[in-house]
Amino acid sequence: MRFFGLKTCDTCRKALKTLADREVNVIDVRADGVLDADRAAIVAAFGEAAVNTRSTTWRGLSEDERGQSTEALLAAHPTLMKRPVIEHNGQWYQGWTPATRAALGVD
Repeated sequence: MRFFGLKTCDTCRKALKTLADREVNVIDVRADGVLDADRAAIVAAFGEAAVNTRSTTWRGLSEDERGQSTEALLAAHPTLMKRPVIEHNGQWYQGWTPATRAALGVD
């Protein structure tokens, strides 16, 4: 299981605490970055929903920057990613929602 998030994100910390008994490869999008192939897979899975438009990073962007493609935005500003993003057995999940927890068999 690969977990894309931020160490400072409360939702990510809550998710990781719940997943503590699992083998999880944590990728901090700020510190570690996101590989091009992973970013492309995330954009393919979630499209424009991969960008958190309620974040402070988003609010600090100019209109021109906001007009970029989702992949370009995430390449330039990885913290714009709606978190957490979890890849497990080839499936991609976004957010720590009841649906994500059910799909992963945790709660």
